[in-house]
Amino acid sequence: MKTTKNIAVSAYQASARGIFCLIFLLGGIGLVGCSALPEPPSRPVMYDFGPGPMQTTAIDRRAPLPALALAEVDAPGLPDGSNAVLYRLTYADAQQLRPYAQARWSQPPAQLLQQRLREHLGQRRAVLKADDGAAQVRDPAQGGNLPPVLRVEVEEFSHTFTSATDSVGLLRLRATVVDLTPAGEKLRGQRVFIVRTPARSADAAGGVTALAEASTQAAKELAEWVEQVAAPQS
Repeated sequence: MKTTKNIAVSAYQASARGIFCLIFLLGGIGLVGCSALPEPPSRPVMYDFGPGPMQTTAIDRRAPLPALALAEVDAPGLPDGSNAVLYRLTYADAQQLRPYAQARWSQPPAQLLQQRLREHLGQRRAVLKADDGAAQVRDPAQGGNLPPVLRVEVEEFSHTFTSATDSVGLLRLRATVVDLTPAGEKLRGQRVFIVRTPARSADAAGGVTALAEASTQAAKELAEWVEQVAAPQS
């Protein structure tokens, strides 16, 4: 027969084993529960057009051009205020713009384009904001008239796929130059710029690089056109 002491020891050992098993079981449940929780979503990658000029450009010895007023770039072809990087599958559903889930522009594309245009237009002339007081001062170089106003609309700005593997950065801008006269606005010229830059990869990174390059090319072409359209009039 077991003594009272032996019975007590056995009961204690059984209780200890039970507590240990319970702790192990609860710990296992906790680990399973933690592993079953969804992982926090990764943050979208932010993109822009790059750092811009990295050093001062050489002085242009040509005579400076008259000042130009640049209105805020409008983007009627894009979702209002959206920073999404957009793509379009022309081979499947050309009418649908789709956003990349994990890619964003650092600013709305219209603002990024405004900066790029200002960089190129400002290489030979002062570029004013259309609503600044300086843009309301009559310019002797313009025959005593107000500086001409450049308005730009973004009609398309997307990573466009022509097939599952071939894609381009597609940018379409509508530029309008007007004079502000006492009788109202006088049209100097209007032109649509379409630039297609091949993308190096069929993903968001390839798309934003192609769109940045297309924006630079469009800004160069637009600056050359404005130099002709906004030339001083006698």
